[in-house]
Amino acid sequence: MRSAVRRQAAVALLALGASACGRALAPPAAAPPAIRVFVSNETAGTVAIVDPATGVVEHSIVVGKRPRGLKLSRDGRRLFVALSGSPIAPPGVDESTLPPPDRAADGIGVVDLATRTLVRTYPSGQDPESFDLSLDGRTLYVSNEETAEMSVLDLETGTIVARVPVGEEPEGVTVRPDGRAVYVTSEADGTVVAIDTSTRAVIARVPTAKRPRSIVFTPDGATMFVTGETGNAVSVVDVATHTVTSTIVPGGSVGDAGPPRPMGAVLSPDGRELFVSNGRGRSVSVIDVATRQVTRTIAEVGARPWGIGISPDGRTVYTANGPSGDLSVIDAASGRILRRIALGGSPWGVAVWLGT
Repeated sequence: MRSAVRRQAAVALLALGASACGRALAPPAAAPPAIRVFVSNETAGTVAIVDPATGVVEHSIVVGKRPRGLKLSRDGRRLFVALSGSPIAPPGVDESTLPPPDRAADGIGVVDLATRTLVRTYPSGQDPESFDLSLDGRTLYVSNEETAEMSVLDLETGTIVARVPVGEEPEGVTVRPDGRAVYVTSEADGTVVAIDTSTRAVIARVPTAKRPRSIVFTPDGATMFVTGETGNAVSVVDVATHTVTSTIVPGGSVGDAGPPRPMGAVLSPDGRELFVSNGRGRSVSVIDVATRQVTRTIAEVGARPWGIGISPDGRTVYTANGPSGDLSVIDAASGRILRRIALGGSPWGVAVWLGT
């Protein structure tokens, strides 16, 4: 009897061990991809790499003078950054009092994300501020603020292959989802200029709210949203006719902040909401894309939020706040400010990277 009990116990122990071994040999669950936020710092001459989950600034890459516009390569391996040798000139400043520009500092810097180093700088035309990539990732379209033109940069040869006059003080640059046209905002003229990417001919000029800053398309390319800083509005443009069909006004001031000054904009991954940074209004407006209505205002996100990004899952919004020198991490659903990460200097642009 005892021997039978001992045999049963031994069998049970072997089964338990086999089960434990089976659990130990099971492959571990894959870690979720790591989100990193890249922030250009206009006065520090750096791009910060931030872990938004922990608030840790992992690295600051020295890239050159006045880094502003940021864009990831199509394959996610490189980060492009616009660099400018022109002195910072606030609105209304007497430019004769400014130091001379350093034209050798103008360019599009390239950061290798594996090594986190600046690996080269492409020519860009004078005073590049923003840019966008062609769908095949081979061409950059760059706004040149001081020369009122858009430069077309061939990334394979590293040369500028065309320059297109677009209007005074060009800034925002966005390629249409079908890749057949690129659009550039002209701050001083209050227009958006459409350029055919094949012929490089101007095909339309669209008047918008004053001082247009940035452009966002709906995924189907049928509608374009254009932020107008001093117009205190977002223009809604029908792309087929290149006409403004409606104007969205973010609303009144929040607290003691000034009126909303729409600057940057980013669409949620599902295409349902548009998040707009309001500059001196210190807020972010949330716009329902279907109804063209402001549904929420997220107040006090930072001083003059400009660059704005969103996580791939659409749950988190990030804003670069220049005067307060920080990056805000915002819960998109509730509007709660999860944290503000001190960066110093003058944060300008935001790019969100889903690592591996």
